[in-house]
Amino acid sequence: MPRPPLHDDLPTRDPTQRGGRPRRAPVEVPALVLLWAPEEPGRVGEVALLGGPAVLGRGGARPEDPAPRLVLGRHRPGGLVAGGPPVSSGVSRIHAVVSPAGDGVRVERRGRRALRVGGHEVDAAVVRPGETFEIEDQLLLLVTRRAPEGPPAADASFTFGAADRHGLVGESPAVWALRAAIEFAARAPNHVLIHGPSGTGKELIARAIHAASPRGGRALVARNAATLPEGLIDAELFGNVRGYPNPGMAERAGLVGEADGSTLFLDEIGELSPTLQAHLLRLLDRDGEYQRLGDPRARRADLRVVAATNRAPAQLKHDVAARLMLRVEVPGLEARREDVPLLLDQILATITTHDPALVARFRVADAPPRFRVAGALVDALVRHPYRTHVRELERLVWGAVAESPGDTVGLGPATVAALAAAAADATLGSADDVAAESDAAVAAPDDETVDPGADAIRAALARAGGSVTAAARALGLRNRYVLYRLLRKHGLGAT
Repeated sequence: MPRPPLHDDLPTRDPTQRGGRPRRAPVEVPALVLLWAPEEPGRVGEVALLGGPAVLGRGGARPEDPAPRLVLGRHRPGGLVAGGPPVSSGVSRIHAVVSPAGDGVRVERRGRRALRVGGHEVDAAVVRPGETFEIEDQLLLLVTRRAPEGPPAADASFTFGAADRHGLVGESPAVWALRAAIEFAARAPNHVLIHGPSGTGKELIARAIHAASPRGGRALVARNAATLPEGLIDAELFGNVRGYPNPGMAERAGLVGEADGSTLFLDEIGELSPTLQAHLLRLLDRDGEYQRLGDPRARRADLRVVAATNRAPAQLKHDVAARLMLRVEVPGLEARREDVPLLLDQILATITTHDPALVARFRVADAPPRFRVAGALVDALVRHPYRTHVRELERLVWGAVAESPGDTVGLGPATVAALAAAAADATLGSADDVAAESDAAVAAPDDETVDPGADAIRAALARAGGSVTAAARALGLRNRYVLYRLLRKHGLGAT
């Protein structure tokens, strides 16, 4: 009889790599992640690793079983801590047989309730990584691949599925890798560049790095770099002495002076032109040299700069990028789809905090908070092509709550329409981003942008039907982000 497909029986590697040989890449195996289980909400996020065929069903093993039982467990640094098979009452004792099939999983129905893949009832199917399957009204699972030894080591002293001490939610390998990167960056003294798509929580990561660093006892100083006025950037950053530039002017420490001994977070640093980025060069050197306006002497600040951008790091001024020595990549939701149900619960906890009526309607558990949510909504949100990631997920969840009159947050017609519209926007946005990067690639990286003026911008937007990317191209600008800066400068709004 084959042995149970627990993590100890699956391919792994010795992390010490005896004999001094190079470390090998982790061996990944097919895995199933529990996304939704209305009778077992506290188990959402648990994982089953497949080393061979296994029975997906309720209860313990029996001699007549065609394969070992599928065991779900908590997959964290160090490996899988098994928790047992599902216990949902509507799941048959042998509901399906699952087995590795290439990089995916073959599922064969044996139980009474329907097996659905991609919204269609099937008796058997091969489900690829990133796809889901459902046992009707009982379980929703995502197919993925996992390294049995677990994700990178990081602090795991918080409840499974809950937010960690920095507010970061997720049990996926991508989020555990992010936690490890945060811990490394917090210990290091170097300046940091946080890179990731819009809406992924880059400011949350910056605050986590600061809080976990030796500077965490002091207040973080934060500013959106895109709001630094072109003609006043030195005054905003470095401050001025008393009486300069006008008599009676009060002395100002500037952002750098305020952050002395702490961390200065500059969000959207990529929105600064190369010329404005150059103002940071001396500050970013190891000794933190800067000069207040009107002050004949140079000063030095003991500060650390953490910057963030959603643009490719190669689009930053090269010598600025070189001084931001540490890089922390923030994954989008496409790299951590198994975290969407956990984020959904966290968002619902926030939404219901100040509304006891909503808590009474939807909440089913407290630690961590779990809510009554329709499987169709979870499936749609997990498979959705996000453009602004967690920010977009929050908007979609708010809409779902607003149109759910009963005791379950469901997938109503307005939410279906919002998902479809957002998916269309994501497709168009991808094409726009490719065009913008192409525009940026052919521009001289250190050229200052010429301002075409408010009237020319209005006319270009009108001819382009409101498309910022098309208008930027027609005006000869590097990319749409430059036009966004000019729209803010002239007080214009994109139509």
